[in-house]
Amino acid sequence: MTGGTDHTRKAEPSDASAQTEALNVRGRYARRDAAGDAERYSLSDPYARAAWQERQIKVQALLAAAQFADWSALDVLDVGCGAGRNMQDWLQLGVQPERLQGIELLPERAATARSVLPEACRIWNADALDPALQQSIAPQSQDLAVLFTVFSSILSPTVQQQLAQQVWRWVKPGGAVLWHDFIYNNPRNADVRGVTVKQLRALFPDAEMTVQRVTLAPPLGRIACRVSPALYPVLNSIPLLRTHVLCLLRKPLP
Repeated sequence: MTGGTDHTRKAEPSDASAQTEALNVRGRYARRDAAGDAERYSLSDPYARAAWQERQIKVQALLAAAQFADWSALDVLDVGCGAGRNMQDWLQLGVQPERLQGIELLPERAATARSVLPEACRIWNADALDPALQQSIAPQSQDLAVLFTVFSSILSPTVQQQLAQQVWRWVKPGGAVLWHDFIYNNPRNADVRGVTVKQLRALFPDAEMTVQRVTLAPPLGRIACRVSPALYPVLNSIPLLRTHVLCLLRKPLP
């Protein structure tokens, strides 16, 4: 892999509230990085690896059930793509590099994504609400828009609604938003906020939703996986111990 195509734009969100929230998100991620949180999400961590493996299996089953069978024929937009790890997963599943795009607000993470992805992948270092970016990615051009742990870091309901509407505009009729995020607040982390299924329905009111609970609660999962990774599926078989939802939000055909 030689590095995704550089599409850098000065972030110019659509209004002052979006611009303020973009600055706040940068600050939240800076605090996480300073605290060394990145190591907790590395696949070298037994809990992170177990949660990732579970999600991969369930994503593939969910999309297959929705008849997204040929990954090579899909146009995929990863909103909040981070350092590109999820985009590498889409490539492994068969998405063609020239049909894969990512949007990342933080320049250092966008730069990392470019360094690990094929040149044909397009990486936009921009705010997803930047009007120039909205013009660069055509409306109704994406089979899948991916939102993995994005909205839980956006604490403004107004900006959440704006972003949901913009992502929905990018999705083709018959396409879908693929969502993974947690539903409970973390009392030890004021920089994130859970997004409930009720809130998710309000964000995408026109979507046909398929929802399932996934991911063993992180505090419990980390303790269990330190004892033995084999405990992850045992404990995760109890629905009340799952803290995230995996959701396919299908855009109806006309």
